[in-house]
Amino acid sequence: MIEVRSFDSLGAFQTDWLNAKHHFSFGHYHDAKRIGWGALRVWNDDEIQPQTGFPPHPHAEMEIITYVRDGAITHEDSLGNKGRTVAGDIQVMSAGSGIRHAEYNMEDELTRIFQIWIMPDERGGQPYWNAREFPKGERSGELVVLASGRKGDEDALPIRADARVLGGTLQAGQSTTYALEPGRHAYLALAKGQVTVNGTQVSGRDGAAIRDVDTITITALEDAEVVMVDTK
Repeated sequence: MIEVRSFDSLGAFQTDWLNAKHHFSFGHYHDAKRIGWGALRVWNDDEIQPQTGFPPHPHAEMEIITYVRDGAITHEDSLGNKGRTVAGDIQVMSAGSGIRHAEYNMEDELTRIFQIWIMPDERGGQPYWNAREFPKGERSGELVVLASGRKGDEDALPIRADARVLGGTLQAGQSTTYALEPGRHAYLALAKGQVTVNGTQVSGRDGAAIRDVDTITITALEDAEVVMVDTK
């Protein structure tokens, strides 16, 4: 089962500094058919204007992954963490029992991010934040695990959920496959380009909800940048 969710069909929110699209119900956008996908609860496609951003605000009981598509995002939190994450890299904030953070685009250009929220397996715990460089060249032609709470994914940034966040770049004509275990859910979005997923076309910034397949085959119709989440 593959359900394509076109970019035009996503929920929308816009201010003078933020242009957001919501793959799932979020804020003022509610769609009873799009509450979440497995443990995946939020996938926001955000464009943040230069020298603006999200002021300090609280989070708890959520694994929050930010994948930077263009520009850079600067993070500050109540634990004293500070960091700047650039295009192609990710940051992870495990909110645990509670944390306050801010995210700013301190650049002179538009920043584009995917912000992904995954429900943790257990409540509470000490919050933490980390970021990591994942050069695109190392992801060429395949999906690489960027963040994970699954055994054997020690090279990825840790999250407190039975889930993986994967990313990869494909050149036109390239294909890659991913085995989806029985009962699990995958959700894929394109940062750039156009692909087919098991023969179904997915265009730039579309989403695709996937389940009840053994293998996911992604083929690039043009140069593409893919982000995917695999959850229980």
